[in-house]
Amino acid sequence: MRKGGKIYLDFVVDKLTNSIQNTISGDSFTTEVSLLTKSDIKQVTKINGWNFNWKEEFNNKAREVYKLTIVNNPEIIQGLLSLTVKADHIYMNLIESAPFNLGRNKLYEGVPGNLVAFAAKISFENGFNGFISFTAKTKLISHYEKTLGAYHFGNHLMIMSTNASQYLIDKYFKS
Repeated sequence: MRKGGKIYLDFVVDKLTNSIQNTISGDSFTTEVSLLTKSDIKQVTKINGWNFNWKEEFNNKAREVYKLTIVNNPEIIQGLLSLTVKADHIYMNLIESAPFNLGRNKLYEGVPGNLVAFAAKISFENGFNGFISFTAKTKLISHYEKTLGAYHFGNHLMIMSTNASQYLIDKYFKS
């Protein structure tokens, strides 16, 4: 949700899984995260049920946009993440589950946790010791503290530190 030029994230961490989990069968599916491509843009539009303007995110050269897919099924995007590499941490601009992964009748659980774990991985790869920040909606601050181990830094700013990020990486990215 955009407020005065700033986007307040409102993703819900439904479940921390080892990958993503089918809500009907309970089966887990291994995922992979890769950069969103220009050809992917036509399927992640508001007309197709997505809430954010991902074309705008994709075209912003200061940002990197990633897609979450199931291994061996790269055509169906499960979720998207936009991030910015800052001087000392990763900033999550946007995160969104695919429309079919939202609400009570969602197909897969674990998408938001998977994407945040990927941001944590990128933070470590850049030498930032897992530090991530994002701007949260007020009503979800305590949710992020409980589910992600994030700290409410003040105002709407959330920070994830080394331990919280490492926990997510260990959960989602087994070596």
